[in-house]
Amino acid sequence: MKKLILSAFMLTGIAFSTQAQDISKNALGLRLGDSDGFGGEVSYQRGLKSNNRLELDLGWRNSNNVDALKIAGLYQWVWNIDGGFNWYAGVGGGVGTWSYDYKGIDDNGTILFAAGGIGIEYNFDFPLQLSLDMRPELYFDSDSYRDDSFGPDIALGIRYKFN
Repeated sequence: MKKLILSAFMLTGIAFSTQAQDISKNALGLRLGDSDGFGGEVSYQRGLKSNNRLELDLGWRNSNNVDALKIAGLYQWVWNIDGGFNWYAGVGGGVGTWSYDYKGIDDNGTILFAAGGIGIEYNFDFPLQLSLDMRPELYFDSDSYRDDSFGPDIALGIRYKFN
């Protein structure tokens, strides 16, 4: 049993090390989408090592009479699938402010959230990156912002890569 567990750990380590992809040092662009409305984010990625990076997103959301301004940060691990295709996963969180205005009822507040992320990206031979990802967000003390305190943020990203 010990040999089986040790072998599994070794194979996992080999798989992660062989799939490591050198990622761009910097990427700046837009992330467009949302789960229940439309939103846009200015997105910046900073490569930290050969297979991990930090992503910072500053965005605006508009859905169901609620407007929100959010900043999110995620630490991501990146693995190569084939050629320019990578998949990535990450964890992080963020903070924001929201306002509600419907039929004369006005309300506003702040939000704090934890976030995860998983996605796929393609890096072209020229300095362009396209991505599709899902960033589930769990909101704390946000009864007025969302009814269920959960938002599966799905978005398409386009970024310019540079050093």
